[in-house]
Amino acid sequence: MVKGPVAHRKKEVHRGDWLFAQFIQAGAMLLIALLLALAWFLIKGGWPAIERYGARFLFSSNWNPVLEVFGAAPVIYGTLVSSAIAIMIAAPLSVSVALFLHAVAPPKIRAVFSFFVDMLAAIPSVVYGLWGIFVLAPWLRSDVEPWLSEHFGFLPFFQGPFYGVGMLAAGLILAIMIIPSIFAMCSEVFRSLPVTYKEAALALGATRWEMMQIAFLRAGKRGIIGGIILGLGRALGETMAVTMLIGNRDEISVSLFSPGQTMASVIANEYAEAGSSIHVAALIEVGLVLFCMTILVNALARIIIRSDDAI
Repeated sequence: MVKGPVAHRKKEVHRGDWLFAQFIQAGAMLLIALLLALAWFLIKGGWPAIERYGARFLFSSNWNPVLEVFGAAPVIYGTLVSSAIAIMIAAPLSVSVALFLHAVAPPKIRAVFSFFVDMLAAIPSVVYGLWGIFVLAPWLRSDVEPWLSEHFGFLPFFQGPFYGVGMLAAGLILAIMIIPSIFAMCSEVFRSLPVTYKEAALALGATRWEMMQIAFLRAGKRGIIGGIILGLGRALGETMAVTMLIGNRDEISVSLFSPGQTMASVIANEYAEAGSSIHVAALIEVGLVLFCMTILVNALARIIIRSDDAI
């Protein structure tokens, strides 16, 4: 039986472990409480609009604050389309860069490239927006959109007048902004994979590309999917840069040249100037829809990562 100072020290250690466990548990519960409080605020604030417009709020295209008629279909459409454009551009580019740096590039080049990609994450959103207005949008209007219209004008996505600002510009700026998030996750996944995977594939006669498929892409599929979903979550909620480049027109258009709106941009544009309580409630309900969409995307990511097909 342990007695004296040794037993006393053991009791102190156990007490410290207990306190640390309670502290961690309290932090976790606090996060859940914050999430529930945010959901309660959105439901309570948007309830007048929910009660007044019902389900047609999600499918109506009429947004008229003067007549107090609100429909969120155009902003939901703009959010989904701009985020889809961003993911289709950023996901393969981010994964390719991370794969190149960890499977092909020498350590010195890897360090330089990683530094510059990480720098993209440190640039404020409003700076991206300013760069988009003065550099990206004029370039799209004068060069890219006319070229797309000339070569792919038979598709409805590349028809209509050239504005520069619009859904295409918003999707491109979002792609640039979410590249660091996806790249960081993929880099961490590739860095954590055992070197023996790579060595074993090469020893069995695999080519460099086959080695990258087996030792990196297939082995790190779960982390890659998680990184892409993380980037999608940021794209869905990005506000300032998208507001400055999407054109802020309340319409649904198939053409990527046309202006549009996202849920985040309509809240940023109208919340401070909302002149009636129902207008404020409609904007809060838009925030609730965005909140639910973000949770749904993250839940879907969990399901995909845990499924057998993602292994």
